[in-house]
Amino acid sequence: MKEYRDVRAKIGFLELCKRADLACEVTVTAVEKLGVDAAIIFADLLLPLEPMGVGLRYERGDGPIIERPVRSPADIERLRPVAPEVDLDYVFAAVKLARAALRPDLPLIGFAGAPFTLASYLVEGGASRNFEKTKSMMYRQPAAWRRLMAVLCDVTARYLNSQIAAGAAAVQLFDSWVGCLSQADYRDFVLPHTQQLVSAIEPGTPVIHFGTGTAHLLELMRDAGGDVIGLDWRVGLAEAWARLGSQVAVQGNLDPVVLFAEPPEIRRRADLILQEAAGRPGHIFNLGHGVLPETPFDHVKYLVEAVHELGRRLYA
Repeated sequence: MKEYRDVRAKIGFLELCKRADLACEVTVTAVEKLGVDAAIIFADLLLPLEPMGVGLRYERGDGPIIERPVRSPADIERLRPVAPEVDLDYVFAAVKLARAALRPDLPLIGFAGAPFTLASYLVEGGASRNFEKTKSMMYRQPAAWRRLMAVLCDVTARYLNSQIAAGAAAVQLFDSWVGCLSQADYRDFVLPHTQQLVSAIEPGTPVIHFGTGTAHLLELMRDAGGDVIGLDWRVGLAEAWARLGSQVAVQGNLDPVVLFAEPPEIRRRADLILQEAAGRPGHIFNLGHGVLPETPFDHVKYLVEAVHELGRRLYA
């Protein structure tokens, strides 16, 4: 969005996250310009890591960098205790401002990185292709891994609950990198920790649980917790929902690159997903991952309008 690029031309990413007024402005502007059915607060997955003293910074083109990675029990013990209510108060201020600025009937979603994804950034020092250092800690230092996950679960639960207290109607848990694990490794090293986190979230608050490259993990992610399971574009919606069962809703799952196609193709692809959902209750239409930076804004707006039109026909 031009409005977002204009803001970013004047201010760094981390500073933007910490400016509640600007984070609110970016959140609300996107909703108003696109006409979507819910807002998600502008923030970043890794914000809870900065007060831990690991040296979080964002490099244009390279993404987040952890200057002091965590790779031993001693490193874990050196992590500074985090009090989300104080250390991340700017996020909750942005939630309150956005909640007040949005239409009363439009839900505001809070979010956080899931413990595995946060841990992988801490251990790797940034993004990774094969996650050698993360998996090495899991396999060679299982006690240290469990300790690190326990720390992250506690911080993330308090972080999400504070967003809910500030006005978030639902929360989304992003496990962006968990698709790198086998089913056995997910079951042993992730599932019990995610269950612990989800069980600590304010009762009655809907939880969306999302990962990428996770077609082989969907049933395990369902068992780990969440009222809604997010689907990426690598798995068919109807097939995934049949596997998960009717006890959970699903969210997804258009390939973000489809938004580079011409409008008739965008509409056709959206219609295919809606036909797979078949008018059943519990489907939230969404992309199968984030909007890519080069995506034409008009194509995103066209998608929203097309889904509204096609959805009215299906759900009439």
